[in-house]
Amino acid sequence: MIVRHAAPDDAEAMSGLLNRIIAIGGTTAHQVPKSALQVRQDYIDGPDCVTSVVAAEAGKILGWQAVGWWQGDAHIGTFVEPGIQARGIGAALFAQTLIAARRAGLRTLHASIRHDNVPGLAYYARIGFRDHATDPGFALKDGTTVGRVHRRLDL
Repeated sequence: MIVRHAAPDDAEAMSGLLNRIIAIGGTTAHQVPKSALQVRQDYIDGPDCVTSVVAAEAGKILGWQAVGWWQGDAHIGTFVEPGIQARGIGAALFAQTLIAARRAGLRTLHASIRHDNVPGLAYYARIGFRDHATDPGFALKDGTTVGRVHRRLDL
């Protein structure tokens, strides 16, 4: 597996992975599929992007992680191909993200995770993020209340 910075040409594969996760539901607050152009603008080289990395093997993107500005803070998002989580992909992505975040001068990373996303909560705790706020009323577009946990990592 190779972890490298995301390139504009990765946007199609990254959006495909994200959209599969959205379709399954339960582990992302995203509810509307994103086009490759949206992924590129939001996560690769748009004005609010800080860093974006992909994990690839045999030319296939297995996961990706991005840091971007949202509501005045640097927020991280991690997406790994369904069915292959908990195999070290997230840790490998984070190792590169951490280097890039520090190079960019960031002092804190934020993660907002659905309260019902047990694997996501475990992942961010494992890499050092700590709770700093909750939003128990966070609801999906259909009105289902799932809550949200806000975590941060001081760099």
